[in-house]
Amino acid sequence: MSTHAKRERLLLADLLEAAGPDAPTLCEDWRTRDLAAHVVVRERRPDAAGGILIKALQGRLEKAMAEFTAKPYEELIQLIRTGPPRFSPYALKQIDEAANAVEFYVHAEDVRRAQEDWSPRGLDAVFSNVLWSRLEKSARILGRQAPVGMVLRRPDGQTAVAHRGTPVVTVTGEPGELTMFVFGRQEAAKVEVEGEKEAIERLRGAKQLGL
Repeated sequence: MSTHAKRERLLLADLLEAAGPDAPTLCEDWRTRDLAAHVVVRERRPDAAGGILIKALQGRLEKAMAEFTAKPYEELIQLIRTGPPRFSPYALKQIDEAANAVEFYVHAEDVRRAQEDWSPRGLDAVFSNVLWSRLEKSARILGRQAPVGMVLRRPDGQTAVAHRGTPVVTVTGEPGELTMFVFGRQEAAKVEVEGEKEAIERLRGAKQLGL
């Protein structure tokens, strides 16, 4: 049975291919080539990928990124499609699903939503529930750098506290949109935000909320 991670992986590869190597993304100054290289390095160069979170490894990460960015774009797309090598932990279905379902969803939307004519993508109920479950479990980590209190709320009323504090801002939306919001794509997320005006502005302007 195909996993959500596998489906999002193939969608991301298709979107990157269709956009070409120099299209914008939501990842600050990254173009599609940079994003593709990031995905490949993360899966194939664990010795360098640690630089995403560990400052001491940032030099190694930058070197690996430069190496893969220089490769033919078509080769990067194929490496994403075929997935990680057998020696990679991501080659295990359970780890791939746990680590990549959200990762690939966000990056696919990074490509889609950077285009002027993008439109919301409908997610099936099962995948929406998967995203919500991940949000509930990791809300405190994802929202730890929020400048104000933050509560995530689904349209059906389910809530998750992402950051304790005052004043409180409540962000309401479908799980996919809330995911984009807490991963720092606030302006591209289709959500409703309630709270004091200044607090909302601070939250929307935060460059990093969590990971």
